[in-house]
Amino acid sequence: MSAPLIIGSVAYSPNVVPIWEGMRDYFAETSTPIDFMLFSNYASLVDSLITGTIDLAWNTNLAWVRTVAQTDGACRALASRDTDLVFQTVFVARAGSGFTGLESLRGRRLALGSRDSAQAAILPVHFLREAGIGETDVDLTRINSDVGKHGDTGRSELDALRTVLEDRADAAAIGINTWQAIGRGELLPGAFESFWISPEYSHCTFTAMPSLTIDRSDEWVANLFAMDWENLEHQRILEMEGLRAWVSPKLDGYASLIAAVREQKVSDRW
Repeated sequence: MSAPLIIGSVAYSPNVVPIWEGMRDYFAETSTPIDFMLFSNYASLVDSLITGTIDLAWNTNLAWVRTVAQTDGACRALASRDTDLVFQTVFVARAGSGFTGLESLRGRRLALGSRDSAQAAILPVHFLREAGIGETDVDLTRINSDVGKHGDTGRSELDALRTVLEDRADAAAIGINTWQAIGRGELLPGAFESFWISPEYSHCTFTAMPSLTIDRSDEWVANLFAMDWENLEHQRILEMEGLRAWVSPKLDGYASLIAAVREQKVSDRW
């Protein structure tokens, strides 16, 4: 049996460890065993992938875009969660506020999440620009409460919502996961309503460098895709990671973020 593939992931919450311990146990029974390394931020994760310290990186969409840029496109996206192909940004305001679309934001106050959050900061500005609304047309409040983790913790989105509740902002931009938690009544039930939802875009993906051979990566992906929601042991791991099935990445789903990064000159250290 070959040496374990080393997968890197950012430790954005305490449940990251049991997720990867579960993944390690699953892959130990396959032809492609793994081990994992945890990082405190995505800049270090991407650097470690490029220098060969790890074989695979579990990247956010911003980390994927940065890896593509730094490797002149030599890296490969191997797999994503089913939920990663349908990610969206949601603009919300207090229930009954009367917002009817992005135009409603002109001259109003908008709270954004951490500056390195694609869903809660980078893409919202991009979507506003696409609608003909510049940064001078809106009073932006940027909440950089978890920089380095690309918004994974959700903390900055919660802080953005809090600014609306405290009347320090009129609206906030959040990711679809946070919005769905509100819809399920798990978070601030009834306090907010959405007034604009973005087109779907891609989020996380496993990323490899050319040093990982196609044969080996294909074998690993086949074993990954074999995880089955109907298998209760697999389901426990999949549920913690927020998916029902692993799927092939949708690369054109990164086009909006690539455009946003270019137009906003987003730092390559995030």
